[in-house]
Amino acid sequence: MPLLKKNLTSELTTGFGEKSTQSGGRFFRKDGKANVRKKGLKFLDQFSWYHTMLSLPQWKFWFWLLFVYFSLNVVFAFVYFAIGIEHLAGIEKKGGINDFIETFFFSAQTFTTVGYGRISPVGVLTSSIASLQAFMGVLSFALASGLFYGRFSRPRSFLKFSDIAVIAPFKDGRALMFRTVPYKNNHLLDGEVKITLAIKSKEGKNEFYSLPLEISKINILALNWTIVHAIDEASAMYGLTENDLKEGRAEVMVFLKAFDEVFSNTVVARTSYTWNEIVYGAKFKPMFNPNTQGDTTVLHIELLNEIEMVELPELTMAVSG
Repeated sequence: MPLLKKNLTSELTTGFGEKSTQSGGRFFRKDGKANVRKKGLKFLDQFSWYHTMLSLPQWKFWFWLLFVYFSLNVVFAFVYFAIGIEHLAGIEKKGGINDFIETFFFSAQTFTTVGYGRISPVGVLTSSIASLQAFMGVLSFALASGLFYGRFSRPRSFLKFSDIAVIAPFKDGRALMFRTVPYKNNHLLDGEVKITLAIKSKEGKNEFYSLPLEISKINILALNWTIVHAIDEASAMYGLTENDLKEGRAEVMVFLKAFDEVFSNTVVARTSYTWNEIVYGAKFKPMFNPNTQGDTTVLHIELLNEIEMVELPELTMAVSG
């Protein structure tokens, strides 16, 4: 890999150290989360339930809610079954698994404080277990309600980034391009983006360089935004070939923030593109067009990753005397 130009200044604000040799893999995953695993904590300190539940995908969130609900009811059903179903007045004794099913549904009714009245606890022990379960049910639903509200009200950018970046013709040279698009009916204002190149030097150290953009700020994100870094003589990518990026395990880190007028708060989004997610000799296809009446712009979110291959102009490297 050729040496980067001597006059480049390393980026010191990435949060991953300066010229570190100790980092492994990519710095940011595609979902924008830092590719860092923390060790050396006490067992309970390793878990951050609230943050985890707020950031889980919808299907995982619902899975864990239902899993905890059914698991707790199964545990209490076993407790009632072990005490003896004769301590549950009104239960229909059918024997075997049918008796356990009855105790499970009694457990669910107690847990949710529904209490249909057909089955009721008899005796101090059974009544005490039912009282404890009802208390746990109230607490559990309070926690679930808090999680629902937290997920619903948490400010998020609702931005999608293209899965790939491209090296495309730009003016009389080349440029690194990728794009983003808002996919909800949110109104993002004062969008600002910053990108940083991480690349290994010949000594194996991770070096970070800020990549200036043609347009780093826009007033509103209404359509897709193609973010462009011109690869000119001032760029840290100038003179680097596709193979150079591979050997240097290059990664382009993206940091975007904007103001959401609905949440009345600043929202952020992050992602990154590793060397194998950068396509040379390609450009993005247009994502929007007017409707048939010509009075509305139609934005096609499904075209976010659509590209077409193109010829790249040759770079003319400056020769220093």
